[in-house]
Amino acid sequence: MKKMIAMMIGTTLLAGGVAAQAEGVRTQGLDERDCAAGKSAFLVTARGFSTDVGAVRVQLYRTDDGTFLDKGAWLVRAERRRDGRPEMKFCIPAPGPGRYGIAVRHDANNNGKSDWNDGGGFSRNPKLSVFNLKPDAASVEIRVDRQPVPVDVVMQYRSGLTIRPVG
Repeated sequence: MKKMIAMMIGTTLLAGGVAAQAEGVRTQGLDERDCAAGKSAFLVTARGFSTDVGAVRVQLYRTDDGTFLDKGAWLVRAERRRDGRPEMKFCIPAPGPGRYGIAVRHDANNNGKSDWNDGGGFSRNPKLSVFNLKPDAASVEIRVDRQPVPVDVVMQYRSGLTIRPVG
């Protein structure tokens, strides 16, 4: 099932964002048609970025099967370059009604690796620490039926030995 993800890669830059395909779901991270009434989707607003550069990736995971944040376990993924705006919006279609979690990552220097200055955030904005960078599935879980669900994510960054929002 999730092995179809391997077919997906080769993200393609488009005018408004990046296209990704996973399990037959195609998202540009901006296409409001995916967030129309009657569809299972998340309208993600990420805010609180430390810089106006880099890339932002949003990934959708199941929270009810023990694979939350497992490598390669994401269902839908969208990525765009930072554009200088204080917040970024993504429309993330879900495969159907259910329980999901959203992870957002800011690759501040756009090198594709996790670095000290990169930031992250999750649905429901759980508190993170240097000892707990990956929250448990229950703390980020959001239910969706057949209507888009708004999700606000406040980005968090390392500051000394703490993880917190900027400012």
